[in-house]
Amino acid sequence: MALARVSSSSSRLLLLPPSTTSSLLHPFLRPFSTSSVSSPPRLSHSRSYPVDASFPQTSPLPSTGREEGEVTEAPRPTSRRPWKPTCLYYTQGKCTMMDDVSHLEKFNHSLLLDLPVNASAAEKVKPQKLDYFLVLDLEGKVEILEFPVVMIDAHSMEFIDSFHRFVRPTTMSEQRIGEYIEGKYGKFGVDRVWHDTAIPFGEVLREFEDWIGGHKLWEQKQGESLNSAAFITCGNWDLKTKVPEQCKVSKIKLPSYFMEWINLKDIYLNFYNRRATGMTTMMRELQIPIVGSHHLGIDDTKNITRVVQRMLADGAIIQITARRHPDTSEVKFLFKNRIR
Repeated sequence: MALARVSSSSSRLLLLPPSTTSSLLHPFLRPFSTSSVSSPPRLSHSRSYPVDASFPQTSPLPSTGREEGEVTEAPRPTSRRPWKPTCLYYTQGKCTMMDDVSHLEKFNHSLLLDLPVNASAAEKVKPQKLDYFLVLDLEGKVEILEFPVVMIDAHSMEFIDSFHRFVRPTTMSEQRIGEYIEGKYGKFGVDRVWHDTAIPFGEVLREFEDWIGGHKLWEQKQGESLNSAAFITCGNWDLKTKVPEQCKVSKIKLPSYFMEWINLKDIYLNFYNRRATGMTTMMRELQIPIVGSHHLGIDDTKNITRVVQRMLADGAIIQITARRHPDTSEVKFLFKNRIR
């Protein structure tokens, strides 16, 4: 159902409808250990491709009256492995049932086959200025509730790794948190997992910095930006507005790696010469079926990643669209033709 830190040898994951997911998860959710999960070493820049993987040739979204964002089954470029819902404790690095055969039979602990790529699609990718893209889609209007990132190779489109944390608000009362999470995540059947795994935003950033440091994408120096990598967001809100607001609430200085980003809407507008109001518009126009639950951050991040893969395969050059001045915090938008 969601992902966090997984290796490139992962297998596939998907979602069930919320009612089914909730019933499946309940018997298998139990307290977890708090031992940390070490960051995997950064993979060498390889152009090899999974043997079974292929870039999905998607069909138009069916006009079946399905509500936008409803859980759907992902395209199956290969069907040798049966689909399983993903263990949400594992996505937080806290699953204690990895030796439980019945648990492993019922729940997936992987992502790679959910973002497949083949050599013929990768051959169409044009040279990029960056080596890695970090696709980010935050959740939470009052405070950030979910911080999901999917890392892909900018040249081969291959999935490299992912980072996913639920975030516990710092200014809300416990009663308000309970009501907020029930309304936000209860409909997906993951509110219990959120309560068990969510940590304060400051801790999320420390773990995230360990993760990007492990991939050699960032060093903790004054004013250090990402190394040959950039965040991709679907709009400017995530990094222009929400992260600075959350840092202020959490009394944290805005980290240097958040000073520039790629607004996929601007890239989409300039490449296809048409406007897209959001992720669902892009997916509909590109005939990519939505997978998972819309507004569950990790699912939206995965779907945005699939749009990025398609655009790369279509020949788009994906580059920085916005940059924040470190002293004045003024944001400069680098594309004249952009979504306002």
